[in-house]
Amino acid sequence: MFELLIFSEIVISVLLIFTVLVQNKNVSLNLSDMSNGMWEITKRWPEKILHNATIILWVLFIINSIALFLLK
Repeated sequence: MFELLIFSEIVISVLLIFTVLVQNKNVSLNLSDMSNGMWEITKRWPEKILHNATIILWVLFIINSIALFLLK
């Protein structure tokens, strides 16, 4: 059981790193762009899927880490 949790921790962490690195980094915090509708950011389906996958993987990583901590 412990080895399975360690293996899943490695797999989840690699997938989490991959999903974070693949996401679009073109978002800027330029204050001059705020008047052009910067507050109306909508995510299309690929960005939304990556965003939701990042959140799900993050939650799985935290739960797995807590389980590893409690079993150790």
